[in-house]
Amino acid sequence: MEKIWHKQYQAGVPYSIDPLQYSSLAEILEKSFDNFSGSPAFHNMGKTLSYSEIKEASHKFAHFLQSELKLMKGDRVAIMMPNLLQYPIALFGVLQAGMIVVNVNPLYTARELEHQLKDSGAKAIVILANFAHILEKVINKTEVKHTIVTEIGDLLGFPKSLIVNAVVKHVKKMVPAWKIPTAIRFNDALKRASADSFTRPKITLNDIAFLQYTGGTTGVSKGAMLTHGNICANVIQAKAWISPLIQPTKEIIITPLPLYHIFSLTANCFVFSAVGALNVLITNPRDFPAFIKELKKWKFTAFTGVNTLFNALLATPGFGEVDFSSLKISLGGGMAVQRAVAEKWRTVTQAPLIEAYGLTETSPAACMNPMNLPEYNGYVGLPISSTEVVIKDDDGNNVDQGQVGEVCIKGPQVMKGYWNREDETEKVFAKDGYFKTGDLGYMNELGFVKLVDRKKDMILVSGFNVYPNEIEDVLAMHPKVMESAAIGIPDEKSGEVVKIFIVKKDQSLTSEEIIKFCRENLTGYKVPKSVEFRTELPKSNVGKILRKDLRG
Repeated sequence: MEKIWHKQYQAGVPYSIDPLQYSSLAEILEKSFDNFSGSPAFHNMGKTLSYSEIKEASHKFAHFLQSELKLMKGDRVAIMMPNLLQYPIALFGVLQAGMIVVNVNPLYTARELEHQLKDSGAKAIVILANFAHILEKVINKTEVKHTIVTEIGDLLGFPKSLIVNAVVKHVKKMVPAWKIPTAIRFNDALKRASADSFTRPKITLNDIAFLQYTGGTTGVSKGAMLTHGNICANVIQAKAWISPLIQPTKEIIITPLPLYHIFSLTANCFVFSAVGALNVLITNPRDFPAFIKELKKWKFTAFTGVNTLFNALLATPGFGEVDFSSLKISLGGGMAVQRAVAEKWRTVTQAPLIEAYGLTETSPAACMNPMNLPEYNGYVGLPISSTEVVIKDDDGNNVDQGQVGEVCIKGPQVMKGYWNREDETEKVFAKDGYFKTGDLGYMNELGFVKLVDRKKDMILVSGFNVYPNEIEDVLAMHPKVMESAAIGIPDEKSGEVVKIFIVKKDQSLTSEEIIKFCRENLTGYKVPKSVEFRTELPKSNVGKILRKDLRG
């Protein structure tokens, strides 16, 4: 162990952090608001808001939730929108009011949205108008009593806000008709509240800050209970790791990954807000020409993303013309960084692409490569400060160095458990308190962790977890499907894509029908890209479908 931590000290990283440094995320936010008051905090679509402006708006939103909606500490509030200025205002407001944030992927289908809202017991939702028609279909089946609707241009200032909203709605036709009679406009909510009247309740590190939904290691969508203590610890850990490269108020971080994703939420939103950085929010990172046009406006110092995003940017004309002279930190997570992509990134940007590893259940950072790593090494890094990583066999015993087993993690950033799922929580914690990740890997003599495979059948598409059980459950609803099995197959662009094997109940069933059905019931990245029909599927002696036999 001495040799492992000696390597960490060489990297300029402390062995441990003080997880009690802050009393809550609200304290971290307030310190940033006060310490960096006049500095720019968030930028989107040509508009920049300072830390003091974010403070006032988020306090107004918190007051609105308390006084007008009569919500209480511990109530769940869902947020369903892409990267817009409204997101941090809503996020910070909910947290400062002592309520629990339920992040929702705005691409969810009605079925997926209904499950998350019902499971979390959310009483309110902040949603972009573009997706309100989905909410309309399910809201009466949930406990949601309050809907706050915003439009893309709402915070861009007059007259730009009116122009953007009109174009999005009437020219681009991006807002399907919807009707929720009790809905309140986001801007109206801010107008009807007072920042000075907001009262912060007593919030402790043990209080839940987020229900962050994930399939975990078993495939059933459930909410990881991330406390204020979990996220605060991960912010402190990440700050300790990157501090040699950081100057307060001098950093500009590009934020293309959605803030509702745990990686971007903690790394970009909280860590970089805690150092007074400017977050440049990219609303639609898939529009690569527009993305690169935005990049050319900034002398950015940090950039986070997933392998597929880095790869796509490198392949987009004009990317090499971006000014990378200030870039100090390029951080890849969410999925494995490929050597070819990391090496090309280094060549083009002159900055190493540093790989990190974590899960929703670990807030997310658990391992990270040193920031001064000269080149890609194929490892996901060292355990970060105050974090223990061990490798266990199927019987729960620690294995020898270099031997493959399940990666298990212990640290102050590890979740409290799954919301209303005590049985599932018990399954993922070993008897000695380590969180069982479901990932297979090994540790070398210096403490670097290498991932080699996943223990479960989870499929990783562009950094998002896709679970075969969910896809198979959807297909079971199709009247022409007898049986199905989903697996992941390699894909150059997204790492993996979904392939399904189907036994027909009705011989008229076609691949096109299957894909169309899946599109109606699943988010885009979960939709199968390949369909193969079989007369039977391989099964065990008790009738369980053997996906491993389908993978060959």
